Amino acid sequence: MGMYERFLDQITDFIFVETPVERADIIFVPGNGYPQMAERAAELWKQGMAHYILPSGRYSICMKRFAGVSDKKEVYTGDYETEWAFLRDVLLKNGVEERCILKEDQASYTYENAIYSRKCTDALGMDIQKAILCCKSSHARRCLLYYQLLFPDTRFYVAPSDTEGISRENWHRTEQGIQTVLGEMERCGNQFHQIIRDIKDSED
Repeated sequence: MGMYERFLDQITDFIFVETPVERADIIFVPGNGYPQMAERAAELWKQGMAHYILPSGRYSICMKRFAGVSDKKEVYTGDYETEWAFLRDVLLKNGVEERCILKEDQASYTYENAIYSRKCTDALGMDIQKAILCCKSSHARRCLLYYQLLFPDTRFYVAPSDTEGISRENWHRTEQGIQTVLGEMERCGNQFHQIIRDIKDSED
């Protein structure tokens, strides 16, 4: 293996987190406009991997509204005001019982997905010892870092889904894949500056 291949492998292993899945207390689905993550969550729910699913999301802080369904528009045709409403519909259409779908519809970016999900489970008195995280494959590392930060005593299993044709095998072969993955690398650095400072200040 050459130097360039090792370089790509290191980036790939960092961004595209995936783990074996075990039975857990809950399945988290961070907010998005793609159905694949909620479809995966529904599949795991039907396998008995968790009793509850918590989709999270209002809409993007940049868009100030739900931007709409990004894939399978012919299947998911509702008039969705929030990411949560869209993800809930995906779950229902894929066989999840409504009573097992929890609600968080205030978050407008990934860190808030984790923050408000924690507020939701705390309000319900839930002790989350194990959790499954259903997220975009190219977004997996950042999602995992945020949720681990808010649920420090929870063991996480990551069950990602590919979107936009971007996967761990091919991301470096297209301009879109390169921009997406390297953008995640940048965000993992930029967005954690203040968090690390806050943690350091709290410990001083």
